[in-house]
Amino acid sequence: MIVDCAIYRDGHRTEGPEDLSDALDEARAAGGFMWIGLYEPSEREFDLVTQEFALHPLAVEDALKAHQRPKLEVYDDSLFMVLKPVVYEQESDAVSAGEVMVFIGDGFVVTVRHGEGSPLAALRHRLEEDPEMLSKGPTAVLYAIADATVDHYLEVATELQTDLEELEAEVFQPERGGTRHTASRVYTFKRQILEFRRATVPLAVPLTRLAGTGALGVAVPFVHEKARPFFRDVNDHLARVNESVENLDRLVSDILSAHLAQMSVRQNDDMRKISAWAAMAAVPTMLAGIYGMNFDHMPELHWLWSYPAVILLLVALEVLLYRTFKRRGWL
Repeated sequence: MIVDCAIYRDGHRTEGPEDLSDALDEARAAGGFMWIGLYEPSEREFDLVTQEFALHPLAVEDALKAHQRPKLEVYDDSLFMVLKPVVYEQESDAVSAGEVMVFIGDGFVVTVRHGEGSPLAALRHRLEEDPEMLSKGPTAVLYAIADATVDHYLEVATELQTDLEELEAEVFQPERGGTRHTASRVYTFKRQILEFRRATVPLAVPLTRLAGTGALGVAVPFVHEKARPFFRDVNDHLARVNESVENLDRLVSDILSAHLAQMSVRQNDDMRKISAWAAMAAVPTMLAGIYGMNFDHMPELHWLWSYPAVILLLVALEVLLYRTFKRRGWL
């Protein structure tokens, strides 16, 4: 459905005709642009927009079906960009990604949002309070969307870093060293980082092209040349995010390896303890087995002090074994 639709002249919002074709002609005649925002439109709802703005069928298909990687496509009459805003849910410590598709062309901007976490509503309001920025045209809208999306990536990366520090403290806790559920938590956290990477890493190529620092520095159509430094700044911020994501992924892998190593060491300790107690139990079992055979010619069975002597021998052997295992750290 259409969430918002307005014409912007010299950075100021004006209400235009309800007919999209008339509104677009009016925006172009006044040197402004038209901005239409849609939320999860159906194919039927999007048909009118497609016809009026001559959007490419392949881009329209991507905008309707969603589930796209961040990318930048150039067509004859428009520029199409996909971004994936990310939301960090405090209650579940989970990362979820939405999608924002942006079409810009001669005198128009069309934004299509899928999922939650999109910065578009607050972004439009903020831009309307900055007419100087908005007067730069569709390029300013594209820059603002990319900038807001990447800035939020930095916030999510900070939240994930905090969670990782808590997980690290749990794994390396001296008295516990993690619980049996720690490995599951580490793996789930790694899945969150993977979801985050799917949004941030592929975005580097589109921003590089918009910044004019890609192959041969070729300019992208429908993007004002003076906007290149601003997109370079966004690209620099994204590079910081991707570096943080790589560090998080590497650290969480190290933490998982450390946890598994600790579990292995604890199992070895347990096996040593079991082996030590089994060895201590084997001594009286052996002596009892020998004297339980009841042979006739066993003089020890008829001695007066046989029983106390055997008990003292068992106690002495058990104490010797216990002290030996204790000194070697097996108990």
